[in-house]
Amino acid sequence: MINESKVGGVERRMAKKYALLFLVAVLVVVVVNLSMTDAGNSLVFAHNQQDCVVDKAAGDDFTVKITFKNTGKTEGTWSVNIAFEDSSWSQVGTPQNLTLMPGQTETLVWDGVVPANATVGSVARLVVYYDDSCKALDWWIRVVPGAELSIKSSIVE
Repeated sequence: MINESKVGGVERRMAKKYALLFLVAVLVVVVVNLSMTDAGNSLVFAHNQQDCVVDKAAGDDFTVKITFKNTGKTEGTWSVNIAFEDSSWSQVGTPQNLTLMPGQTETLVWDGVVPANATVGSVARLVVYYDDSCKALDWWIRVVPGAELSIKSSIVE
C-alpha cells in the first residue's frame, strides 16, 4: 500500500528544488548580462558646462568639444562621431578614433556649419555615436534668422 501523504510531500520537495534551480539559473543570466553591459559602456562623457541652446543662423560655423573618459578596467578603442539632428535638417561630423587607457580622458573636437537650408526656428539636438551606441546630449542649435533689419535714419517734416 502506497502512503499518499508521503508521495505528495516528495512532489512538493521536488517542486521546491526545481523552483530554486530555476531561480539560480535566472540570477546567473542576470549577473552575466549585467557584467557584459558594464564592460561595453565604459565610455562616459564629461559635462563641463550646463545644458545649453546655441543660436546660429544658416551658414554659421560651430565647434563641438566633448571630453570622454574610459571608466573601464582595460584599454578601450571607440569610433566616435557626432550629429546635430532635427526633423528638418541634420549635420554630421567626421568619425574619429579614440583609444583610452583605464581612467584616461581626452577631448575630441568637431567643426561644422549649419546647413544653408536649415529652417529658421528649428532646433537640432547633439547626438554622439560610438561603436554601436548613441547618446543624445543636452546641447541644441536653434536656427535664427540670418538677416537683421535696423533703422539707418529717419526724418519727419
